[in-house]
Amino acid sequence: MDKITSSPARDESRPAEPAPRRERSTRSAALWATLVAVPVTVAVAAFTFAKLSPDQPVTAAKPSASAARPQSTTPVEMPAPALAQRPATVCRALLSQLPSSVRDLPQRPVTAGPEQNAAYGDPALTVACGVEPLKQCPTATAGATGQPADGCYAATDEVWSVNGVCWHALQEADATVLTTVDREAPVRVRVPGQYEQALQWVAPIADAVVAAVPSAKTAPSGCAA
Repeated sequence: MDKITSSPARDESRPAEPAPRRERSTRSAALWATLVAVPVTVAVAAFTFAKLSPDQPVTAAKPSASAARPQSTTPVEMPAPALAQRPATVCRALLSQLPSSVRDLPQRPVTAGPEQNAAYGDPALTVACGVEPLKQCPTATAGATGQPADGCYAATDEVWSVNGVCWHALQEADATVLTTVDREAPVRVRVPGQYEQALQWVAPIADAVVAAVPSAKTAPSGCAA
């Protein structure tokens, strides 16, 4: 009797293995795509950087004309009349509040009365506290220095409100003289003619006046309330 041998049964549930050649082709294509993409990205980045970079080197900003203005540190000659106790106290308070510079003008020493006088820049812009008060009069006569000889200014003169302070402006040959007319202790600022628009120069000083010098009981007509 012939012996019948059986061969192993085929496992139909086992999935067929993918073809190795196809897998190798897929990996090779991905590798080539990466190798091509990297140089292109680098080239695009280099082109973009070249377009955004300035052709010429950036030069430093030139100093402004005001920064180049010469500044003297020698004391400025100013008178220092004796003050009564109350205005002297007020003026000391004002001097403690004044800024170290007015715009680009640094503060300078004065020859007399540092507790009531201050000066800035060259030519000097000066601040004098406790000066003779001005008042409105129907008429006013200017003295030899240009200041009202009788302590009055004409009712028709303009007054200017700057940062809460009311100023009377008098134009001299080489300067504008601004005097407060609404403060307990009058303050006078002399702005040399080289500094244009005098009211702008007096603005930081007005801030100190508001902080340190009380308002007068009455203010002339024309001053803002």
